[in-house]
Amino acid sequence: MAEKIVKSESEWRKLLTPEQYHVCREKGTEPAFSGAYWQTKTPGSYRCAACGQALFDAGTKFDSGTGWPSFTAPLAEEQLALETDRAYGMVRTEVMCSRCGSHLGHVFEDGPAPTGLRYCMNSAALKLEPGKP
Repeated sequence: MAEKIVKSESEWRKLLTPEQYHVCREKGTEPAFSGAYWQTKTPGSYRCAACGQALFDAGTKFDSGTGWPSFTAPLAEEQLALETDRAYGMVRTEVMCSRCGSHLGHVFEDGPAPTGLRYCMNSAALKLEPGKP
């Protein structure tokens, strides 16, 4: 497992764009159909925009029709941290980067086979590294 990354909020603000900071550090959500990766089909690996940890293989990405990049599984479960999110009167499972704690999105149990999961991520929390995972 990678070493944890801890930074002050002012350090994160300097490192991230305002949109990335809002999503990753303030648990924000970008509007549906607005992110850079919701339609992307480029092979490669999706990494945490804040710390660079590899999170998802583009081969597990699918069109969920939701307007956000969606994946059936992470590269490795230990790359993600999951937590119950009760915000906005809903109960969901929040997905965070296990290395830096950045908010990535949520996981739902309505995805396709083989996992039945839909990791619904914010493009602003990801950085695509084209090529092999």
